[in-house]
Amino acid sequence: MTNFWNNFKNITQYPSAIAGLMIIAFLLFISVYAIVTIPYEEAVRLWRGGDEVWRTYPRNAQPAWVNIFSQTKKSNTIILDSLDENDNVEKTVTQRGENIDITLVYTFEYDADTFPQDLSLFMTARYIEKQPFASMTWITPDGREIRIGDMSIRPAETYRMTQDSRLLRRLGDNPTVQQGLFITPDSDPPRPLAGTYQLIVEVALFEPGATIDDVDAVFVSYGEVYGLAGTDHRRRDLSVALLWGTPIALAFGLLGALGTNVITMIIAAAGVWYGGMIDATIQRITEVNLILPVLPILIMIGAFYSRSIWIILGVIILLSIFGASIKTYRAIFLQVKESSYIEAAQAYGASNFRIILNYMIPRIIPLIVPALVIGIPSFVFLEATLAILGLGDPLLPTWGKVIYDAQVQGALYNGFYYWVLEPAALLMLTGLGFSLLGFALDRIFNPRLRGVQ
Repeated sequence: MTNFWNNFKNITQYPSAIAGLMIIAFLLFISVYAIVTIPYEEAVRLWRGGDEVWRTYPRNAQPAWVNIFSQTKKSNTIILDSLDENDNVEKTVTQRGENIDITLVYTFEYDADTFPQDLSLFMTARYIEKQPFASMTWITPDGREIRIGDMSIRPAETYRMTQDSRLLRRLGDNPTVQQGLFITPDSDPPRPLAGTYQLIVEVALFEPGATIDDVDAVFVSYGEVYGLAGTDHRRRDLSVALLWGTPIALAFGLLGALGTNVITMIIAAAGVWYGGMIDATIQRITEVNLILPVLPILIMIGAFYSRSIWIILGVIILLSIFGASIKTYRAIFLQVKESSYIEAAQAYGASNFRIILNYMIPRIIPLIVPALVIGIPSFVFLEATLAILGLGDPLLPTWGKVIYDAQVQGALYNGFYYWVLEPAALLMLTGLGFSLLGFALDRIFNPRLRGVQ
């Protein structure tokens, strides 16, 4: 315990170590936040759920914070649900004999300098034989009333206003439905009219005993910005992958570095202690393994066997334990083996297993700690590299898969820089944090490097 506090005090003397610890603490906070707020099953559902999950998200929307740095305020996504008591939806019921008419009034403020991406109305209805009938009217801030259209409602109905050619003709010379509904009259160039808008949906129910709960309508005005991280080409919220990619990356890197270094150290110690054929066999396996191309092997396993991130991790550890570090550990253990306290342990009858684990390995733990910390980013980058090559885990949302999707969709060529820069920044931050801490630990545990700031 005394050595721990002494080493901790030494760490605080290095600004780089403090910076590295702060970065790692930030990444750990994100990991805990992601796991607590978005359980694993929910994260997979949000990332692979399909259109039913993503339908209210805009496509290829930039993060909302870009408006802070832009002179032009981009439109935000507006979602109004008639079943949500907190939304600005006024509901009125009118009795018509045995049937009822329902009026839904959606009210929202619009103050952006750009037009929305899209406008949609998702309606659901419960009925036995006679379909409900809906009429829609649009009211602008300056009092203009625009008839949107009329339609029968099926159990699940999606009405995309921007794809309605009749509505576009009804709006006159406007090139898009968005401009026709939001434009400031006689503006050149066209610009949106700021103010309070209303969408009035009048629904007629024709079956006796119908209630207001038999109809639900969700109005969505898709903006050009959304959330903290934006969305991709499939309308997925990128914050899910960025948040959950953090614990996955840290777990992959930590398990890879810890498993590789610990197993390599034990094998090297056993080879030195037993010597003879055991040591020679370990060295020959290491020499053969050093010439094996690791990345092509991982690509073949991902392509022909499994793309599970944990199977890939196991193969990486298996290929890494007989790496170049085993020769470094062997050289150190050869010196440790000749120490006087090893002879004393043999004299009082300590077993081979006890000598290896209790007397040899603890001597080089101060050397393995910096290597362990510095090695974590290399495993994180390797997982991201495999994902970018299209061999990422098919279930888990990771940083590498986000970059892969961006690359396939030509994000950089289409101006969606955030799609690439966000996961790339997290990868760089991870590498920077562990490298700063690892180099500082190397200076602390290596006497020859002490004093180098």
